[in-house]
Amino acid sequence: MRLLAIDTALAACSAAIFDFDKGILASESLPMTRGHAEALIPLIGRVVETAGIDYATLDRIAVTVGPGSFTGLRVGVAAARGIALAAGKPCVGVTTLRALASPYAAADIKSTVLAVIDARHHHLYFQGFDAAGDPLDAPRVISVEELIASLPQGRVHVIGDAANLIESVWPAGKVAPVFAQFDAPDIAWVARLGARAEIAREPPKPIYLQAPNVKPPQPSGLVGP
Repeated sequence: MRLLAIDTALAACSAAIFDFDKGILASESLPMTRGHAEALIPLIGRVVETAGIDYATLDRIAVTVGPGSFTGLRVGVAAARGIALAAGKPCVGVTTLRALASPYAAADIKSTVLAVIDARHHHLYFQGFDAAGDPLDAPRVISVEELIASLPQGRVHVIGDAANLIESVWPAGKVAPVFAQFDAPDIAWVARLGARAEIAREPPKPIYLQAPNVKPPQPSGLVGP
């Protein structure tokens, strides 16, 4: 199997070509918090050219579907769907939280992994995974305080772009987990997860979990249509 993986969910614009037998053929990742729409298509073009392949030789497209930046998610999912449609290939979604947690399960750390993404206003997108990388619960929004109060006993890894935030307010005297800050998932892991994804069960549909912070102004009623 050969696939194109795309990630624009968080603070990076990334793409990779993955071959199930040979591994990563080419990849590129640019750190950024905005500007994904302008950067993504040229970046994909460079990765495809470096890999020396044609879009027609791909078996599927994989894209991170969130949670993450509303704008970033729309950019990545729209590009993935467009390429899949043009190439006549299936498209699958990979959750950002699972992409962050999976390297730890693969490293056999024998620890619960909590993937955390900053949802702003002292809240987090959160999901727990067992040592095998399987979800312990559904992704959800939780406050920093709620997460700290509910952390399980024993060895725990807290990973993601909100790890430093949680560590900065960790209560003195409370046993701390292992913190690891990652501002975006590794595109290689997005590719590996995309290669194993079930097409029917993991569609390229954005996972938002909450409404956008910025909403369009509502009519005041002072001006007519």
